[in-house]
Amino acid sequence: MKKIIVITTGGTIAMKYDMETNGLIPAVSGEDLVEAVPALKAIAKVEVVEFSNVPSGYITPKSMFELGKIVDQYAQKKEVDGIVITHGTDTLEETAYMLDLTVQTQKPVCVTGAMRGSSQTSPDGPGNILAAVKTAASDEAYDQGVLVVLNDEIHAALEVTKTHATSTKTFDSPSWGPIGRVYFDKVVIKRHSLHLQKIQSDKIVDDVHLIKVVAGMDEFFFHCLIEKKAKGIVVESFGCGNVPPAVKNGIEMARENNIPVVLVTRVHAGRVVTAYSYLGSASSMEESNIILAGEITGQKARIKLMVVLGITNDIEKIRTYFDTH
Repeated sequence: MKKIIVITTGGTIAMKYDMETNGLIPAVSGEDLVEAVPALKAIAKVEVVEFSNVPSGYITPKSMFELGKIVDQYAQKKEVDGIVITHGTDTLEETAYMLDLTVQTQKPVCVTGAMRGSSQTSPDGPGNILAAVKTAASDEAYDQGVLVVLNDEIHAALEVTKTHATSTKTFDSPSWGPIGRVYFDKVVIKRHSLHLQKIQSDKIVDDVHLIKVVAGMDEFFFHCLIEKKAKGIVVESFGCGNVPPAVKNGIEMARENNIPVVLVTRVHAGRVVTAYSYLGSASSMEESNIILAGEITGQKARIKLMVVLGITNDIEKIRTYFDTH
């Protein structure tokens, strides 16, 4: 029987309803989570490690990076076959992508969570934990990068995003769909996620900011970040990489101040490309050496830029890490 390490971080999956505050609060330990899923005993030997017990909005990029180091420490043990991380759903995709980039093991690493607390009617946490442990214990999950497992679906960390505020079927990969599914009797993975990327860095630089472009937007936020001497900016553009003229000016000012600027699309599927040539298009900003991030979302591009800045601040070297997509 395989051995799976379950690392708990908190989130809704580890919350109960509190009558005094009239809402969910962190209250369930890692051991409680596993004890709530008796079927685990037939799947794997499970060891619980508690990293934290906080809402996912409290988890920072630095703590995500530290979590990755702990994952690798346990994965290096010969008797360990896979890792499962329980996590709040609000920032789950960011943690999963940070791990996808920085964890060096090829052993299965699965991140799961829940949309309903343990004291609510029909909590989804136990089923998600069971599915994640099944996946981590599956030979098919080896060398697949970090996987996000909820609602019996298996998604690549690179592709997945949270799509609904309350539904249990909230995680989706808009462009490509899940890579596999968990059935009552087996785990089925039908494709391998390409462009898996591992970045070895001793640190991250977390002074990186995400700006979402909206109609009529000006360069105000860019002035603020230039004055702050921010280390990096990610811009969520319209469509396939287009921004208002004033935002183009802001991007160029940031570049004149040697701040790396990464361009993504705010659209939930598709990628940034140089399809247009009018003022404010991606191609019209090429001379300022902006970086096109391909398909990844703004929040993931921000995580990647933090990791890469831990290695280099050379704009052309940074570009090579984003060109893989």
